[in-house]
Amino acid sequence: MPSPKKVAQVEQIRHWLAQARGQILTDYRGLTVREITELRRQLRQAGAELHVVKNTLYRLAANGNLPPELEPYLQGPTAVAFIHGDEAAAAKVLVDFIKQVRKTEVKALVLGQQVYPASAVETLAKLPSREVMLAQLLGALQSPISGLVGTLSELIGQFVRTLQAVADKKAQA
Repeated sequence: MPSPKKVAQVEQIRHWLAQARGQILTDYRGLTVREITELRRQLRQAGAELHVVKNTLYRLAANGNLPPELEPYLQGPTAVAFIHGDEAAAAKVLVDFIKQVRKTEVKALVLGQQVYPASAVETLAKLPSREVMLAQLLGALQSPISGLVGTLSELIGQFVRTLQAVADKKAQA
């Protein structure tokens, strides 16, 4: 019979899993309490939460919905960044932090039911934020329309100038 404390922990992890858009699993060995606290603060600003979880409780919380590819990454101490906002922003914070402290490493990235290796987190971190990508898309969609409007207004302008020149010439004659 599991203890009430462990049942509560499993329920809390289930809640985090249900709310998260993605997860980044990391090994937190070697980090001091101050460093973990700083990482948590930075991730919170990027729309993610970092929690240290026991691998067995994480498995139980997944209710058997754990992708089999994730199993090898659930070895040793595990901290999970549950991402609620922009996945690229959270990945960037984590990658930058790891480069700065050089004490820990990313294990895996989980988006939906897909499991990606640690290298995918670095690739994700290089992507621009969601807002920047939407602005770039809008600019790309707007560019041809702006060009068309400019071309049409120039054609109309040329026509009007030609008519004005003809009218001026007739007025002189």
